[in-house]
Amino acid sequence: MIAAVVLAAGTGTRFGGERPKQLAELDGRPLAQHAVDAAAAAGVDEILVVTGHEAGEVERALRLPPNGRFVTNRTYETGMASSIRAGLAAAGDDVEAVVVLLADQPGVTAGAVRDVVAAFRRTGKPIVVTRYRDASAPPVLFARAAWRFVDELEGDVGAREVVAAHPELVATLDAGSAVPADVDTPEDLDRLRPDM
Repeated sequence: MIAAVVLAAGTGTRFGGERPKQLAELDGRPLAQHAVDAAAAAGVDEILVVTGHEAGEVERALRLPPNGRFVTNRTYETGMASSIRAGLAAAGDDVEAVVVLLADQPGVTAGAVRDVVAAFRRTGKPIVVTRYRDASAPPVLFARAAWRFVDELEGDVGAREVVAAHPELVATLDAGSAVPADVDTPEDLDRLRPDM
């Protein structure tokens, strides 16, 4: 089984505003819903949405498919690493790999999720990284054999540190396109809205 872990626990301090950044609307949906929908359309077996900051509000706003559930990260203020660990810890015993997605990267598609899963199946490598024209970015896949390295992460860091420390475990998937935009500020969101 393959699970998706959607990281939606952060405080979004650079975004500001009264509502959590994960719930800012783009194309009529909350930002975090885009990642959930991409995972669902990709056909993964389980979707774990990790919440933390304003967890109740975020969970009420999102619509999960039948194979989705929320995971609360009570230590979300320590940074992204704790959210990744919370998602891995919540995955079922039969999950062989997880695909990590960010709630503030709405341009990641179902096809990108399917591509990293296919690269995992094809190469057998326990880590699959998506390489865009200008950088590496999610989605990234961690097979269970690599979870122990993720458990060692601390603070506001993600997959990059694991990839750098264990290049022999990594398969790189060439996306051939620019990195899908991160939404860190209201201006970032405005740039993704065609009517702005």
